[in-house]
Amino acid sequence: MHHDRIDGVPVIWTETPGPLEATLMFGCGLQDETFRTLGVTHLVEHLAMSTLPRLHFEHNASVSLTLTDFTCTGRPEQVVDFLARVCAALTDLPLGRIEQEAGVLAAEGSGTADPVTAELLSIRYGTQGLGLASFNGPGADRIPLEAVRETVARHFHAGNAVLALTGPPPEGLRLPLPPGPRTTRAPHPAPRTTRSSWHRADVPGPGLLLSCDLNDQAMLLAAHVLSQRLTDTVRHQHGLSYDVGGSAVYVGPGRGERSIHLDVREGQEKRVAELLWQEAVRLATEEPTEAELAEEREGAREYLTDPRTADMEVVERAADLLLGETHLDSETKLALQAGATPAQVREAFAAAMESALLLVPCAVEQLTLGRPDGSGLPAGGCSERTELPAGPQYRPPLLTRARFGAARKVRLVVNADGAWWQDEEGVIHGFPYSEVVGVEVHEGALVLQGRGNCYVPVVPDLFSGLGPAIATVEAAVPEALRYPVSALRATG
Repeated sequence: MHHDRIDGVPVIWTETPGPLEATLMFGCGLQDETFRTLGVTHLVEHLAMSTLPRLHFEHNASVSLTLTDFTCTGRPEQVVDFLARVCAALTDLPLGRIEQEAGVLAAEGSGTADPVTAELLSIRYGTQGLGLASFNGPGADRIPLEAVRETVARHFHAGNAVLALTGPPPEGLRLPLPPGPRTTRAPHPAPRTTRSSWHRADVPGPGLLLSCDLNDQAMLLAAHVLSQRLTDTVRHQHGLSYDVGGSAVYVGPGRGERSIHLDVREGQEKRVAELLWQEAVRLATEEPTEAELAEEREGAREYLTDPRTADMEVVERAADLLLGETHLDSETKLALQAGATPAQVREAFAAAMESALLLVPCAVEQLTLGRPDGSGLPAGGCSERTELPAGPQYRPPLLTRARFGAARKVRLVVNADGAWWQDEEGVIHGFPYSEVVGVEVHEGALVLQGRGNCYVPVVPDLFSGLGPAIATVEAAVPEALRYPVSALRATG
């Protein structure tokens, strides 16, 4: 692995066969946004790429939870031209194209994580940082222009960039980015949910989220063992699922989240969720066999020693440099896995299970499960309140209550401290105004989004006589957090 510096940008490169691949990486992603500015990094990326002419070689750009990449594969002179054009575009963004690119983003509709992992992150962290992964936000056309400018100035400069290459820097390579200091990320918001619990959401299948150190090779082996056991049990033995997937999410130096998620045959959501948790508890309480670990070590060796992974290695090293994370090369990973005993693998997984979040589709109404220590696994929710606070109460219109018995349970309270409502199942949602991250403004209605993955509808179609409530909210919530409904949202 070789290290250079061009125009103040660190360059990491290694020799691999094939055409030259380049990844210009910036240390910013979705986790650096707020609910109010959600999508701003993706908008910056689209604005920059919109300046490129038609190119007859492979190129792309993407925004992840933590990083933004501009990539291309081609002849050296093509790579030089592509990188120069991207840097020039980031230095002078075509802000006049915001309306068009906002529409393109709405059409693209892609997320930064699979839907199960995204929802689990939102439960763990709330509507902030990594927890923003499951939200659409106000809409790309509601991102303030100043937020676009601030994002470019803060993140897209030479001090916050790294270039990864699969060959030596080609002749004439320049990276004309403005100078700037390395972006110092504030510590990621503390988890809002740290103890194991189960949750329901509109997701395609069940999933599990575990807090851990992503460099812990014993924990990595445990995750692979669990995935294989689920494949053997849920797919091959019972025929209830096709795919067992997983994700690794970086949180900070020495901190991360690992997810395991499954698709599921219709009507079998509860059974698959139970099998997932059952296998996780078994791994936390019983050591894996030497044969299981040997199989996973062999799989890791096959993958990490394949010459085709060298290009991924250089990109991972560049990412770790940007993120301030300790980089483990392939040889080190294999050595650590070889030294991990069955007891260490179980202990690593058992420690992670203390923070386990189990997510199930809405079709699963109730679960009765136990933690590894024998205590019951509690159900989680966005609010721990068991009754509404004091204050003016608003109820659904009389006709609605007469026609639908469940509507008689529904209540809304808006007082000087915050807003709360009780839904048709009697569950209470809400938060104080200090927890508001955004307010969607409709004609005569407001929808408050809270930091704790929860919302409150102050909507006349749902509640009568809301004039005083709307006035209270407007006086309490800063205007900067309010925004009109996106013009890009589908209607009808």
